[in-house]
Order: sequence, then C-alpha cells, then structure tokens
Amino acid sequence: MQVKIVDGLLSPGDARRAEQVLNACVHCGFCTATCPTYLQEYNELDSPRGRIYLIKEMLETGTATGVTRLHLDRCVTCQSCETTCPSGVEYHKLVAIGRATTERLAPRGRAGKTLRALLRKLMLSPRLFSSLLRYGRLVAPVLPARLRRVYFPGLARGRSASGEGQTPVPATAGPAVILLPGCVQPALRPGIDRALKQILSHCRVPVLAPRAAGCCGAVSAHTGTPDEGRDYARRNIDTWWPMLEQAQSEGGQGIRAIVSTATGCGVQLKDYPTLLADDPYYARRAQILAALVRDPVQLVSELVTEGRLDVDPSKLPVQAVFHCPCTLQHGQGLEGEVERVFRQLGVVFPPVKDSHLCCGSAGTYSLLQPKISRTLRREKLEHLEASDPEEILTANIGCLLHLQGGTRRPVRHWLEVIAAALD
Repeated sequence: MQVKIVDGLLSPGDARRAEQVLNACVHCGFCTATCPTYLQEYNELDSPRGRIYLIKEMLETGTATGVTRLHLDRCVTCQSCETTCPSGVEYHKLVAIGRATTERLAPRGRAGKTLRALLRKLMLSPRLFSSLLRYGRLVAPVLPARLRRVYFPGLARGRSASGEGQTPVPATAGPAVILLPGCVQPALRPGIDRALKQILSHCRVPVLAPRAAGCCGAVSAHTGTPDEGRDYARRNIDTWWPMLEQAQSEGGQGIRAIVSTATGCGVQLKDYPTLLADDPYYARRAQILAALVRDPVQLVSELVTEGRLDVDPSKLPVQAVFHCPCTLQHGQGLEGEVERVFRQLGVVFPPVKDSHLCCGSAGTYSLLQPKISRTLRREKLEHLEASDPEEILTANIGCLLHLQGGTRRPVRHWLEVIAAALD
C-alpha cells in the first residue's frame, strides 16, 4: 500500500514509521476476523483495514473529519490484528500516529476535551484519587453492589484485600527487580503489588520501588496527549537510569528486570524505544531500559523452574478460570504463560471460547466508549463463566475492575493467588 504523505504533516520519524506500516499492509482482510469492534456490526471502518485506509487518506490529503476520529476512537488497540496479520503489520504504531494527527486536524469539542482532561487529572493524581476513595467509603454502604465490588472490595466481601497482614521475607543480595507501582492500582488494589513483593521476597529477590517513578504514560496516550505520555516516559527513565548505573558499578549485582503488575503498563514500557525514537538524548536509554522490562509471569516462571517458589497446593484454587488480557497475549506475546505456570503448580484452567478477543476494558476505553465496552464485557463473561468457576483470575488491573463490574464472582489478579499459597 504505497502512500505519499503531505509534506510537513508529520515529523520525519513518524512519517517514516507510518510509511513502513502502510507499505507492509497488503489489505488481505485477515485482521477483520479477530477484530472485536468489527465483529460487533461488521462495519469495515471499525476494522484495522478500514482504519488503515482512513489514516492513509488523512495523511495523503492533510484533512480529517469527525468520522475519522470516531472510528479511530472505537479501536480498543488490543493488537489482536497484529497477532493474526501474516504480513507483520505493526498496526498499533500507525493508529497512534493517526490519533495524534486527528487531534490536530479535527479537534474535539469542548465536552470531549474536558472529559479527557478530567480523566487524566483523576488518574494521574494518586493523592486526589486516594482522597476521593476515602470520601467514597463514607457512602459506600448505600452504593449499588456493582460499584462496591469494583471500588470497595473489602466492604463488598466483608474482609480485607488479599495479602494484607502478611510479612514479606527479607531478600538477600542479588540482581534486583524495579517495580513500577502504576496510577490507580495502589489505591484500588494494593494487594496486587504487595503479592509480587511477597513472591519475590519469598524467593530472596530484592525489590526496588522508587517513589519518583510515576505513570507509564499510557493514560496520556489514551486521552489524546501523546507528548505528555513521552514526558512520563522520560521521567521514568531519569529515575531508573541512575539505579541501573549504580547496580552495574563495581561490586553491584545489576538489575534483573523492570516490572509492572499491570500488563497494560508493561506494553507501554516496552514501547518506550518507539515513543522516544526521535529523541537524541533518551532514545538509547529507552532501548536499554526497555530490554529489561519483563512481565511478572516471566519472573515467576523462572522461579518455578529454578525450584525457588514453594507453594502449598491445597491453597491453590480448585475451580477457577483465567482471562488473558490482550496486553499480555497480543501486546507482549505471552499467551498461555500464566496457564503454564499454574500447570506446573498442579492447577489446570478450563479453555475459554474466543479468548483472543478483548473484554472491553482497554485502559480508559470503558469510560470513553461505554456501549461497545459493555457489549464486549458481556460476551467475555459469558465465555468465562461457561465452566461455572468459583473465581475469575486475570493479569491486568483494568480488566479486573471492568470484569468485576459485570459479575458477582470474585475477580482477582493471579499474583494474589500465588502469594496466598506460599508455603
């Protein structure tokens, strides 16, 4: 698919990346079969191929309309199309460029801009978010059960979140793991990060969680401010780079990995080399640090293989099902890895129909595109609950909250299950 981009419309780096993606697409249409939004109403413009045509037209004419913005907004960026594509089209790179360009050529109205600004303010201000949650607990008893399940699980279940009250085992010297705490997760589900710390401490792996590190930048990218997202990436790099240098200095043990317990953040971290490819100061550092980014399942799998993770089999779930987030199976290419870890521990999860399709969470998507999001959630829950599980496990805070809003069955992070079973 040849393209002639309007001169000056994109930066040289973005123009080069857009041309590479567009030239790789042979418009075969395989992507439509695995695109969750296309499968809703079979609208070609809500498929990757249709969106590629919209972006191509925009880049060649230098114009965009509300229609362009609408169909790009509807994309969940699950990257299922990339897993399916026989030509290796890196669609997510093109859609990121397309969205940023659309924001300039077809600006949103005041309501759209205000909503996205409020979401950024709320999600990127941990103190504000935590304060609102504290006030929310005062009225939580009279809130609908669905909201209590999502935002106040302790009240909904009559007990504290998983992992609280357990004392981590002190770690010994060795390569450390840098943990990115994320945005809303520490306030909504603190037990998830606590669970990973317990697992690593149990295996004598040091954990570093620098306070200076903040959002991975995904929230900014989802709400139309990619430059702000790059600023968050630079801030994280500025935080981690001295830690890496110190760890590699004489006598240092080095850094084993940079980890986030949210798979969505993990995808964003691994994309830093692309985000900062045109930054002469940060490009090389982004490549070096992104090479250290790993998902928790990769670490836990190693620890299981090394025989360092001792769990009590009687404490593992007997009847559970696993929802593999798009960011784990498509974004990071780790489909089946969590299931493999549990098989090694003696637990086999039932298969899930259409497990490759998105649940509809997709970061801020569930708030910005509620109709499509709820439809995708309903379909996902039907398939997950077909085996009548006692609980649903997942690997991403966004999927966890979104799914919990549609079911009474407990939805938990798989790390919490492992931590609770430590022997």
